[in-house]
Amino acid sequence: MDRHAAERIRRFGTSVFTEMSRLAQQHDAVNLGQGFPDFSGPDFVMDAAKTAIDAGLNQYAPSHGTPRLRAAIAAGWRQEHGRAIDPDAEVTVTSGATEAIFDAIQAFLGPGDELIVFEPFYDSYLPSAVLAGATLRPVTLRPPDWRFDPDELRAAATPRTRAILLNTPHNPTGKVFSRDELAQIAALCQERALVAITDEVYDKIVFDDATHVPLATLPGMWERTLTINSTGKTFSLTGWKIGFAVGPAPLNAALRAVHQFVTFASATPFQDAVAAGMEQAVALGYYAQLRADYVVRRDRLRDALDGAGLRTLPIGGSYFLMADIEPFGFADDVAFCRALTEDVGVAAVPPSAFYLDPARAPQLARFCFAKRADTLDRAAERLARLRHAALAPR
Repeated sequence: MDRHAAERIRRFGTSVFTEMSRLAQQHDAVNLGQGFPDFSGPDFVMDAAKTAIDAGLNQYAPSHGTPRLRAAIAAGWRQEHGRAIDPDAEVTVTSGATEAIFDAIQAFLGPGDELIVFEPFYDSYLPSAVLAGATLRPVTLRPPDWRFDPDELRAAATPRTRAILLNTPHNPTGKVFSRDELAQIAALCQERALVAITDEVYDKIVFDDATHVPLATLPGMWERTLTINSTGKTFSLTGWKIGFAVGPAPLNAALRAVHQFVTFASATPFQDAVAAGMEQAVALGYYAQLRADYVVRRDRLRDALDGAGLRTLPIGGSYFLMADIEPFGFADDVAFCRALTEDVGVAAVPPSAFYLDPARAPQLARFCFAKRADTLDRAAERLARLRHAALAPR
């Protein structure tokens, strides 16, 4: 890194996603490491974007979001969770959930403060905390069911702790936190006067008997919780970068104080299109179809991985599968994922990148199934080589 770079950013380096995608390109591998769809979003949303552009909605939106989109988000909360939301004061639109998470961490934490996170954690959390001058306090989730130790959670809270960051449904494990687990987190937040920042971008992608419950809906949690979401996952349009935060006016005001100097406003025609999508989605049966489609994709990839000797762990939500790589005898998950990409032609992500201390990571690899059927089938054909011991440690 350049010698002029600030000291606080020199530890960041290149993300594991960029590294594995570059390696996949070099070896013409099927990229199941990238955490986004390789298919288009629904026509009724994309057509709405074209209409918005043609209608001249191409200048700056209000910093906290267009009125139509904020109203649609508020209506969704009322319909799904039974809570009336003030779209003017309790909803903020951001350029993706990652920006909202960054804004929230800058808003609620400063030098010397601590943020509790559940490990493994999405890779933007640590840099966001570092830039705020804060420290992460990880609470480790352990396979196969990815439960946390309640005593470890309570021990993570110190006098310097200001907030807790919860991701459910969880990336990379696919865990959906149960109501009982959420109650334990809520109790700690209330006892220690902590702000809760929740990353719920996969809330519409849940499986089997799993139920997503927003932490903000638990007793005593609305006033201290900022719920972050992203329409990119819901509508399979991650490149549009339309995220949002819902929560009480004081928390939104703090978020907006940062947001106005980060992106100021998000793309106007995309906001209008997403609003149109939210207004129509339930009547069109879109969310139910989204879940059904992902069940098929999950099962397709799970069968391929299990058949190749990569035993998969159960998931409750998101569009990732974690597979056990220990039988292959690699030194770590990074070495396995590099060899899988180079020798088999399938790219995955090493979950150790999601740990504060990579040595704590179990021997697993993360595969994304937000892919077309033909992409998953090509991956399955290549993974079948593993049955013939094509992958060897080196």
